[in-house]
Amino acid sequence: MDLDEVADELYEVPPEEFIVLRTTRQDEAKAEGDKPLAKEIGSLPKPSAAAWACNVLVRSHREEIEGLVELGGLLREAQENLVGDELRALSSQRAKLVSALTRQAAALARERGRPITSSVADQVEETLRAAMADPEAGEALLSGRLTSSMSYSGMGTTVSRPDLRLVRPVERAPSQPAKPSKATPANTPPKASADERRRARDREQEEARRAAEEKRRRELAEARQAADEATAAADEAQAAAEDERQRFDELDGRRASLDARVAELADELARAEGEVAEVAAQLKRAERRRRSAEHEAAEAVVARERALARVEQLAGEARDRD
Repeated sequence: MDLDEVADELYEVPPEEFIVLRTTRQDEAKAEGDKPLAKEIGSLPKPSAAAWACNVLVRSHREEIEGLVELGGLLREAQENLVGDELRALSSQRAKLVSALTRQAAALARERGRPITSSVADQVEETLRAAMADPEAGEALLSGRLTSSMSYSGMGTTVSRPDLRLVRPVERAPSQPAKPSKATPANTPPKASADERRRARDREQEEARRAAEEKRRRELAEARQAADEATAAADEAQAAAEDERQRFDELDGRRASLDARVAELADELARAEGEVAEVAAQLKRAERRRRSAEHEAAEAVVARERALARVEQLAGEARDRD
């Protein structure tokens, strides 16, 4: 166990697990009798949520982060040479790449059961922008051992990182090179003339210039390709997000329509219930009137029968007298 291994392990676990794991590794170092290592482990600072998300992103997508840092360097070099349209195009690619990587960091955090807030995501994005703007910030990001987020105030300006504490690998003492043996005069090559040395230096400088130019073109092409791929991924993600927004809007509209229909039906039900209650009251009154009318009708029938009987009686009496 050495400090590099422990640091790599610690800065990959979520911040809330950092202290427990650091204590465990510190105790293990003490148990092995390595007190200096235990002290170094104990001094490792706990990372912020944004720093942890950046460390996880570097470990999972190192090639993309290296492309991001290289693109930042190329943009700084090209700022004075590119015309406005080309510089704006590269700046747009930079923005899309940073946005896509920020979303990727948030997705990785969710996969690990530690979703980050929007404010932490903003800090991740600022850290990525800082890594593009400043070489030291890019180196810090690529270490995968950030302990706090970084920020910047514009391309080519000084990066603000007052809380940045980069855990660097333990420096080993370099081995002493072997002293060259003295050559015998017979093996000593003849000295070149001043013109030959100058021409040799010119050739070396030209070759170095060509190699550097070729490397710059290659790196720029690779960075542009990475930016194009990230842009395509960002466009695809944005299209998917737009589809989901449309689906949400459709469902939200349908829900609102159904809510309105439910309210309308509730009003109709209330009116119907009111009408039922009114009709029930009218029905009771009609029932009373019906019964009264039937009673009166029955009495009228009885009265009619009596009247008819009386008429028949009187008519019979009259016939008898005649």
